[in-house]
Amino acid sequence: MSLRGFATLNIWADEVAAAADWYAGFLGVRPSFERPGPEGRPAYVEFRLGDHEDELGIIDRRYAPAGSAGGPGGAIMHWHVDDLEGTVARLLERGATAHEPVTPRGEGFVTASVVDPFGNVLGVMTNPHWAARA
Repeated sequence: MSLRGFATLNIWADEVAAAADWYAGFLGVRPSFERPGPEGRPAYVEFRLGDHEDELGIIDRRYAPAGSAGGPGGAIMHWHVDDLEGTVARLLERGATAHEPVTPRGEGFVTASVVDPFGNVLGVMTNPHWAARA
């Protein structure tokens, strides 16, 4: 098989330090890695999250590939959470805006998504397949 697993999810921010602080406040952990840009401010930070230390990277938007969308859109990466409604409520309380409400998808799969204050879509879900492997 050529796709062996999720490696890193990268999102974009005009102010990486502000985005890192926002995510650290939501996640309850500080980034595990930081790379400064030419002016000394963070150009990339990385969080290691969950049971498998999956990587969430925040990159300075000026390094986005040419033609990248400036607003929310594209594929949505969903993170498994144990308390979907509570997680969505916390994200909204922290300043995210609703993108897609809590939506049952059948057989225990339920999704929702928000747009973080930096313009990125963050998907969360309950996923019985993920929970079974933990």
